[in-house]
Amino acid sequence: MTLWMVRSGRYGEREEFALENKVAVIGWNELPDLSKIETREQLRALLEKTFPDDKPKTHINWESQIWPFLHGMETGDLIAMPLKGRSAIAFGKITGPYSYRKDFPENARHTRKVDWTKEIPRDKFDQDLLHSFGAFMTVCRIHRNNAEERIQALIEGKIPPAKRKTDDFKSAIADVVEGEVSLVFDIEEMATDQIRDLISRKFRGHELTRLVGAILEAQGYTINIAKPGADGGVDIIAGKGPLGFDHPRLAVQVKSSDSPCDVKIVRELQGVMKNFQAEHGLLVSWGGYSGAVPKETSTKFFEIRLWNADDLIQMIQTHFDKMPDEIKADLPLKRIWIVVPEED
Repeated sequence: MTLWMVRSGRYGEREEFALENKVAVIGWNELPDLSKIETREQLRALLEKTFPDDKPKTHINWESQIWPFLHGMETGDLIAMPLKGRSAIAFGKITGPYSYRKDFPENARHTRKVDWTKEIPRDKFDQDLLHSFGAFMTVCRIHRNNAEERIQALIEGKIPPAKRKTDDFKSAIADVVEGEVSLVFDIEEMATDQIRDLISRKFRGHELTRLVGAILEAQGYTINIAKPGADGGVDIIAGKGPLGFDHPRLAVQVKSSDSPCDVKIVRELQGVMKNFQAEHGLLVSWGGYSGAVPKETSTKFFEIRLWNADDLIQMIQTHFDKMPDEIKADLPLKRIWIVVPEED
């Protein structure tokens, strides 16, 4: 069994479509049907013809990703899709050959059929696997450090076998380097994974509520945090002004579980907002949300906000300088500047 990674767009724009339609999809919208491409030389020639202004190394890079999608992946292989909409990675098995779907949206016509079976939170993976999943490539194979065996164990709910002792980052590089392909890792995503792991260890249960409260205070809210246990459906009440009497007023629920929240939790929050005279609700779910939740809240833009783990981390990064010293002690972060990689 071979393990492949296929990304769903820089911003995750194809991920829900892929999951709902049981396919893996790649971009390169300008390319026609590739069903008749039989050699890498034919693919390279087509790339050079279609993208004449791009560099030769770019054509090589793209060829090294598109070719496995066409002919490297086999029925029964395991496939991983890192999700942007929630802090998880979706896994499935390839069930069919390459197909060009004219009936699909323009950015999702190059496809492989997939039986998506499970989503696993990112904080369940060892750092070396997260490094491999952090490569700036649309398609690549993940195989170092007995990755296939470890991932299969996680999918089956078993304790994964120990990884072979290697340098995590170097093994991730070896995972995706192929020939002359230029390798770039998503440093931001790797840093986010490390922050996520730290929060997962230090801010579980009611401690996550304390962290959310610190963010709201940094935003200028006066807050009241409910004691652990029965809370009447609300973990934090927040309002503007010195005493919290001013508007807007928030009712906040914080869910530290790894399991996604469903629409029932959203409806419960709506109900208790009236009890606390709050105009707005904030639901923070470390495990993300089920697919029905965004649809449920799409008409409640001026009433309810949803934060997942990535949203929470982004808020921490935005307001970290104003957060209390005890939070900074538990969550030591340093702001750095890096050059944004070119799109090759």
